[in-house]
Amino acid sequence: MTLPIVLRRAAEIDLAAIEDWYDGQRHGLGIEFREAVDHAIARIAGDPLAYPERYRGTRRILLRRFPYVLWYRALDDFVVVLACVHGKRDPREVRARLRGGA
Repeated sequence: MTLPIVLRRAAEIDLAAIEDWYDGQRHGLGIEFREAVDHAIARIAGDPLAYPERYRGTRRILLRRFPYVLWYRALDDFVVVLACVHGKRDPREVRARLRGGA
């Protein structure tokens, strides 16, 4: 069973900023980043419990080819993507961002 995915506004902002940054590095690279995000979201939708809980019921999936992590929470009827952050970001900053999620 595939669950619907909801992107929190903060995650949408993250993704747009990262995509723009990659496009500034090389034309088309932002699209490749977004394709990696879409692939990760499809994997989450298909099996949201496949990834272990990391922090207060929040799970993460690593993006292929890009050093970013999608943080999400699997609820009963849908999945909420909370944030997309660089994998090297300070874990305290990440936890602070996740506290208010869904």
